[in-house]
Amino acid sequence: MIRLRERLVGFFNNRWLVFVAAMWIQSTAGIGYLFGSISPVIKSSLNYNQRQLASLGVAKDLGDSVGFIAGTMIEIFPVWGTLLVGAVQNLIGYGWVWLIVTGRVAALPLWAMCILIFVGTNGETYFNTAALVSCVQNFPKSRGPVVGILKGFAGLSGAILTQIYAMVKSPDNAGLIFMVAVGPTMVIIALMFIVRPVGGHRQIQPSDGSSFTFIYSVCLLLAAYLMGVMLVEDLVDLDHMVFIIFTVVLFLLLLVPIAIPLKLSLSSGQRSSIEENLLPETPKQEPEKSFGSSSEVIFSELEDEKGSDVDLLPSIERQKRIAQLQAKLFQAAADGAVRVKRRKGPRRGEDFTMMQALIKADLWLIFFSLLLGSGSGLTVIDNLGQMSQSLGYDNTHIFVSLISIWNFLGRVGGGYFSEIIVRDYAYPRPVAMAVAQAVMAVGHFFFAMGWPGAMHVGTLLIGLGYGAHWAIVPAAASELFGLKNFGALYNFLTLANPGGSLIFSGLIASSIYDHEAEKQSHHRQHLQQNLTPMLRKILDVAPGPGAEEPLKCVGAICYFLSSMIMCGLCIIAVVLSMILVRRTKIVYTNLYGKSRP
Repeated sequence: MIRLRERLVGFFNNRWLVFVAAMWIQSTAGIGYLFGSISPVIKSSLNYNQRQLASLGVAKDLGDSVGFIAGTMIEIFPVWGTLLVGAVQNLIGYGWVWLIVTGRVAALPLWAMCILIFVGTNGETYFNTAALVSCVQNFPKSRGPVVGILKGFAGLSGAILTQIYAMVKSPDNAGLIFMVAVGPTMVIIALMFIVRPVGGHRQIQPSDGSSFTFIYSVCLLLAAYLMGVMLVEDLVDLDHMVFIIFTVVLFLLLLVPIAIPLKLSLSSGQRSSIEENLLPETPKQEPEKSFGSSSEVIFSELEDEKGSDVDLLPSIERQKRIAQLQAKLFQAAADGAVRVKRRKGPRRGEDFTMMQALIKADLWLIFFSLLLGSGSGLTVIDNLGQMSQSLGYDNTHIFVSLISIWNFLGRVGGGYFSEIIVRDYAYPRPVAMAVAQAVMAVGHFFFAMGWPGAMHVGTLLIGLGYGAHWAIVPAAASELFGLKNFGALYNFLTLANPGGSLIFSGLIASSIYDHEAEKQSHHRQHLQQNLTPMLRKILDVAPGPGAEEPLKCVGAICYFLSSMIMCGLCIIAVVLSMILVRRTKIVYTNLYGKSRP
């Protein structure tokens, strides 16, 4: 009986159980991805025009990105408290919207609806922050894979929730709003006491590598399955029982990862004291071990004396050279030749406060590189329907589904390959972000050219590159600025996403599209005026749009200039990322160089 109790306690405190529970939470955390599916019923029920609906979309984007409160709460309150606040916001925000849409309560003015959408969507920032902070602290040596997998499931949650709704579809389309309000809330309440830091740095096992391989296999299988299901449901008229079978199989795939903590709890015994002693006491001590004791005297003159060539030396030789210079400076200080200063603030790799990080060039390099790269990718995602229509595709849903899958694989793959870069080569993780941005530049070029098949290739490249950003950036931020205030730093960096989308989509892409649509409309009107009624009937020339008919652009020209601009901006982002790589080489050498064979 005592042994069974020990196993249950070990299972509950297993870091892999926390990771699997966080994956399930993230599977319901992408509420914002479903706005395109719930907006039509909101528009028809409340008689909104497109501009009013766009205001709700802006409120959704802001709610999805403004996570300062969540980042602050995670540092003060328990993780379950942060998750509970997010669940309450989600239930109140979207629950009230559902009551309004179904006529159960009186309609509210537009500004109040925007607040409800903001509050409901903002709940997912609490889910994201709690899951990421807990798992990054539990897996300090596997930040890339952990962040990539968690963010991947968040990106895939829209497809997962849509499939569940297809099984329980109610007669009214407002049922999806009800599911968005209630579904994530139920999942959070069920798992909120499981997701938390459990001292995962003390639970390193030889089987961790194979466990991550198993999780990656499940992710790939899940992505392939959802892609196949989407295609079948789109092309074939299926019976409701088939939808139920598809959804049951989906649930089984989501439950498969629980096998890892079950196996570890049932089969693993006590670790040897040798293994335990080799593990650090806290994740925060690893950077300190690499950079030296916190009580060590730091000479401001040391950076000036050592020269840039010292950083390029092998690790052992570099440490010897710095030690020699430091000894000389000690002697010079004793003789009064130099003035000793203590360096103010932490160094790269140590724990920064938010204010300390905001005055560092590294943080702003990450922010603007993310704004250019991720912002241009979000612009494509937001305009994918119009882009495909302008190139003559009638079924735009297939591209929306495809970019969701590629986004998921980009997040998982970005975490995996960036971890290989830092683990095997001790090279800065931002180099993976530069590669992702270069891939996106090629994708934007394909969209600009409008060649046959360009939509498929561009969707693939943009989806992979955009997704990779959200696996690489959080891991890199935790490595450069520490884990203590990771929640606040992460939520600050997410502001780059709506900022880039506002500039590229709201100002550049939409303005150019409307300009080209107006040119085509004037051309059609001019052509129509110069044709006789008989020729007009034979040629079936469409009249120009009416006063209330929206302008529509046709052809590759619609997004040619926008795509070329975003291609150039992605190249600038590559340059910013490579500057960051150059600045942080020494950090990654110290963090990961000693672990290399």
